Amino acid sequence: MSTLRLEIVTPERKVYEEDVNMVVVKGAEGELGILPNHIPLVTPLKIAPVKVKKDGAKDEFVAVHGGFMEVRKDKVVILSEAAERGEDIDVLRAQRAKERAERRLAERSAEIDIVRAQLALQRALTRLAVAGSGD
Repeated sequence: MSTLRLEIVTPERKVYEEDVNMVVVKGAEGELGILPNHIPLVTPLKIAPVKVKKDGAKDEFVAVHGGFMEVRKDKVVILSEAAERGEDIDVLRAQRAKERAERRLAERSAEIDIVRAQLALQRALTRLAVAGSGD
């Protein structure tokens, strides 16, 4: 089966760089599955896990906190402010962030930035989903 190169890059480092069979992301318009020889494409990404499929291996997941994906014939590059592999996620910290965001959203007081709390909750849920996918 043919492969394509996947790179997931943040301002600090390259989080992921491997040959894969398929990449599944959540774009602004919905879920996208990218296979080798896909047409060129640039799209914004949502805060969500990126699923990576490789021959005979268990699916891998990377928490990607928004950004953009560029698809070329034989390469996919994801640029994001933050991205984490499952083994790099501090589950306790992500759980606390989730609870904190849920409390803020439940309060709905004038001082709370609702959009910021919703984004924090989405990031925490994405981290927890990716961290739990290694089970």
